[in-house]
Parts: sequence; structure tokens; C-alpha cells
Amino acid sequence: PRVPVWVFRQAGRHMPEYNAFKERRGKNFLEILQDPEDVAEVTLQPLRRYNVDAAIIFSDILVIAQALGLHVEMPGGRGITVPHPLRGPADVAR
Repeated sequence: PRVPVWVFRQAGRHMPEYNAFKERRGKNFLEILQDPEDVAEVTLQPLRRYNVDAAIIFSDILVIAQALGLHVEMPGGRGITVPHPLRGPADVAR
């Protein structure tokens, strides 16, 4: 029997092929999520590296904020920024 394992996508940052792919494409994580072919590639990378049976095509919770009209940035090496966050009920109207 095989042991089930769950690897969060963030764990991919340790993978040289993931970092090389991001650099080659010139995209940050959120930009990769905008392209289905890029998403498929980074989803398949752990399958190629590790002896696992399946991968789940992923997205990110920040996509929800973007869909609601919030500008979200992930400049790389600095974490996530939201230049104009919602600070109160009046901000929802913008």
C-alpha cells in the first residue's frame, strides 16, 4: 500500500525547476495563475519529481480578492501587497 501525501503548492518554491520556470516565463506567482498552460506546468512539476499518483490543479485564495476588484501584487521576495485594501464599509463601494 502507498501512503497518501498532500504537498501544498508553496512547497514548490524549493524546486529548482519551479524557480527556473518562473524566471524563464518572467512571471510572478499571480501572473502564472492567469495562464492555464502555466498552471498545468507548475502543477505537473511535483509529479515529475516525486513518486506520487496525482496532482490537483491549483489556484490561490488571492484570485478571489482580484475577482472582487482589489489590486493584489506579488512582486517576488517581498510577499503580498494590497495597495488599496478595504479598511471600512465605505471602501466596498469603490
